[in-house]
Amino acid sequence: MQNTAETGPADPVDVTPLLDDPHTAYAALRASGPVHRITGPDGQPAWLVTRYDDVRAALADPRLSLDKRHAAPGGYRGFALPPALDANLLNMDPPDHTRVRRLVVRAFTPGRVEALRAPVRRVADDLLDAVEPAGRADLIADYAGHLPIIVICDLLGVPRADRRDFRAWTDRLVTPDPSRPELVKQTIGDLLAYFTGLIATKRAQPGDDLLSELIAVRDTPDGTPDGAPDSGAAPGGDRLSEDELTSLAFLILFAGYENTVHLVGNAVLALLDHPEQLRALHRNPAELPNAVEEFMRFDPPGPLAIRRFPREDLDIGGVRVPAGDCVLLSVGSANRDEARFPDADRLDLARDLSGHLALGHGIHYCLGAPLARMETAVALSALIERFPGLRLDVPRASLTHRRTLRARGLISLPVTW
Repeated sequence: MQNTAETGPADPVDVTPLLDDPHTAYAALRASGPVHRITGPDGQPAWLVTRYDDVRAALADPRLSLDKRHAAPGGYRGFALPPALDANLLNMDPPDHTRVRRLVVRAFTPGRVEALRAPVRRVADDLLDAVEPAGRADLIADYAGHLPIIVICDLLGVPRADRRDFRAWTDRLVTPDPSRPELVKQTIGDLLAYFTGLIATKRAQPGDDLLSELIAVRDTPDGTPDGAPDSGAAPGGDRLSEDELTSLAFLILFAGYENTVHLVGNAVLALLDHPEQLRALHRNPAELPNAVEEFMRFDPPGPLAIRRFPREDLDIGGVRVPAGDCVLLSVGSANRDEARFPDADRLDLARDLSGHLALGHGIHYCLGAPLARMETAVALSALIERFPGLRLDVPRASLTHRRTLRARGLISLPVTW
């Protein structure tokens, strides 16, 4: 693995080790240099930033844009989404980012999320009731894969009959089948058609859900319908465009489901790999909130922050990165940086976790952080209380993760108790 810090652009780093054994590979990259040229699995070039100080500074650097219009021609731009799904917070800079985030952030306030704790616990208990008689389960398929989709669909107001489609759609986008590239395009089309229809239904028959609230923000920014369906602005106030409305619904579903599935699965595996920590958590469940932070640091579900594009040539970690090139910030690597977290490869539920970057940093800090924390804590608490003797039901070496740089999550997690 080659250091680019003094030599400038070099032969791209082979990303295969990052797919097979990411924590070991990132450690080697941190040791050899702060920034590396890579070619992703899709063949697109990018700059990969691996050390904590550089990643944290870059996350808050306004010269690094999320807006794909700042990407160099022909460079990596991420998912190719239609405008009605692409006008979301992951593609926005201020002032649009500030406006849209302010309109939706009230849905994820700590108080509102706390009100969801009891309903989430009921869902978790129901799922565990269903698997308990068998004495074994796949915690991804039977538990972690169900809980977040139920919670996020209830939040958005998605009918129960449609939830199986959502799981299939999000799985296809996160880990596309290389032998069937047409499925990604088909899935995006299905998602767009679904959300367009759901918004039309909610507009005609509003409910007590987040999507109905967002529609109200779109249609009546000052409490009075203005009849301007294509306008994104209202005199004297903020509002959402129709594309922003659809894109927000898509983002909330996609991020709210996928990340929590992987976070819960990774956390359970970490505990099974460290049974002394599992026993300590069972003895003292009050430590669970700090434990969730350590699970996020130790094996985050999103190893890379959303891609960024320099608005101008700039230095990152002593490396000159040209304007428009794709920059990937590895929060997974930064969170294992010994310079910030001593003994970083050890799971330590009691460590000081201030400053971990699993949820980002700066203005793009994860909007759904309170929900992710609460949901994960509830899922783990219910599981540990119900099955204190939890253990793997297959050899540890047989477990596999999704083979992608975008997400870090188990394909299955067979357990018994």
